[in-house]
Amino acid sequence: MSQTILVLTEEALTPADLLNLRTLQGDDPADLVVLIPEDRNESVLGEFFRHLSLLEVGEAFRSFSPDDRRHDEAAARAAVEESLRLLSCEGFTARGRTTTGNPVDALVAEAAAGGAAQAVVITRPHAMADTFHTDWANRAQDKLGIAVLHLYSGSGFIGDS
Repeated sequence: MSQTILVLTEEALTPADLLNLRTLQGDDPADLVVLIPEDRNESVLGEFFRHLSLLEVGEAFRSFSPDDRRHDEAAARAAVEESLRLLSCEGFTARGRTTTGNPVDALVAEAAAGGAAQAVVITRPHAMADTFHTDWANRAQDKLGIAVLHLYSGSGFIGDS
């Protein structure tokens, strides 16, 4: 019987993410469940400062726009499709969906429904949330009774959760 690994990510998985998941899976096959939130439920102020820190002044002010919500829904659906296509091409058994509301609550509900062995949260670095341990991985670790690994998207770097 294969184990289930939950993957909560902000964006489509990358080849580097697949390499990390392959390592995590080990020799035993695993069923992956990919969850990508339609609304990342991030702090607007945190997003504003993140864009400013990257000198993306226009993006910083656009982060307040209600049009971003419609864009996020379409982007999330496309990211799920791309992630599942990439996983399938690499021989993984996977299913996925978008989520609404709080992404950590969606991860907890999926873990309760499916009996997951472990969870992986894959995000870009978020300076404020990572520093103050309010990131998805830390919040999920507080709510789940399974291991939660925090990886930074597109890299092998492990977050501090």
